[in-house]
Amino acid sequence: MPCVRLVRQGFPADPALDVAVGHALLERAARGEVGPTLRVYRPGPTVAFGRLDRLRPGFGAAVSAARGHGFEPVLRQPGGRAAAYDSAALCLDVVRPEAAAVPALQVRFAAAADLLAGALRAVGVDARVGEVPGEYCPGAWTVNARGRVKLAGTAQRVVRGASLLGAVVLVGGGARVRAVLEAVYAALELDWDPSTAGAADDDVPGLSVHAVERAVLDAYAAIEGGPLPEEALDDATAARARELAQGHRLG
Repeated sequence: MPCVRLVRQGFPADPALDVAVGHALLERAARGEVGPTLRVYRPGPTVAFGRLDRLRPGFGAAVSAARGHGFEPVLRQPGGRAAAYDSAALCLDVVRPEAAAVPALQVRFAAAADLLAGALRAVGVDARVGEVPGEYCPGAWTVNARGRVKLAGTAQRVVRGASLLGAVVLVGGGARVRAVLEAVYAALELDWDPSTAGAADDDVPGLSVHAVERAVLDAYAAIEGGPLPEEALDDATAARARELAQGHRLG
């Protein structure tokens, strides 16, 4: 029987709360209060900044640029540089209690990238794993289209006793994401190639977030031996997320 529970709740009107839910799940998993959880949700327009971004002299201007494009700036839990997404994206939080989370860091990255690339191939995208030269928020485990356009990125946060792997799959809205990233990265004075930003529906016109979500859940079901049991977000996690949300708000 599957041992990973599926949670679908999202808070698109409050991106900081959406980020805080993953933070709360990580805390509670580390204390043994929740088991392995896959959270899948549709976000609101968000620019998720990494902690290194806060050290850039243009950080305040970057936050303002995000808002100017209609995206809410938040400070995310896992690492990496600024990433942008909206309701045309699919977000995932994979939280696991783990006695020794650090040694499996690269294994988790590789497994997540392979799963997401396989799910995108299942819906017709020429999806591959590997960093795209000049991409925003660069990483070795980027999922790309044709080796040219970044479609999905992953990041991790590890604490004693648990891990959180966050992923964002850009299904649509490539032009909007590209525009806000151009403004944000200019303010941060970080070099990148805007042609590396896009979305899966650039390659497969008409592709829906629902179709990608179904492919991702089918991939997890294949690993777990059956469909994941779906549960509502528990009250204790929701309450802790509301407490943590203020720490993820910017400006």
